[in-house]
Amino acid sequence: MLKVTGSAMPGPVSLLFPTPVFAASRDGDPQPSATSLLRDELSLYTAPPPLQKPRNVQPEAGQLEQSVATLREFTEPYTGWCKDTYSTIQPKVQSVVQCGSDTYAYLKDPPKDFYPRAGVVGFTGVLGLFLARGSRIKRFMLPAGLMTVSASMYYPEKAATIVKSAGDSVYDRAVQSYAALEKMVNPQSKSGKDSETKP
Repeated sequence: MLKVTGSAMPGPVSLLFPTPVFAASRDGDPQPSATSLLRDELSLYTAPPPLQKPRNVQPEAGQLEQSVATLREFTEPYTGWCKDTYSTIQPKVQSVVQCGSDTYAYLKDPPKDFYPRAGVVGFTGVLGLFLARGSRIKRFMLPAGLMTVSASMYYPEKAATIVKSAGDSVYDRAVQSYAALEKMVNPQSKSGKDSETKP
């Protein structure tokens, strides 16, 4: 059993004077006469001895590491720009690759009489280029028109669908343009009608 002498003293007085402490030996047997220690001598109240060499100290950076760090700092804005550009371009590239693979699959196993029809459509385009002498508008319009006519002869259902959707979109644009033009020319016509209808 450990005894601390002077434990019955009041607190402030016990702090002024060093008090002896009796500790047990390593075997667990108390030896009060042989192991009398002062409180300041206990390892609990003393600072641990300093380590000879810290174990987790990082070595200083060498010349190669400093050059790599400088190169990284220099190229960081460019790599960020490249990542942004890649994320912008990637969907477009994927759609082009998908279109190319679909075209390859279609041409690998084409429907019946596809190549002769494509040859006729291409021939009408070349014929249109040959006949279109003079202005640049003729060089564009005549081959495109002849190719469209020959393609519509071979694929009438698809041509009718395309013409119908194009006609609907042109009609919608014409109605919107007419409404915008009417609003610009006569802006008070709607406000006058609204004031007449309201009591």
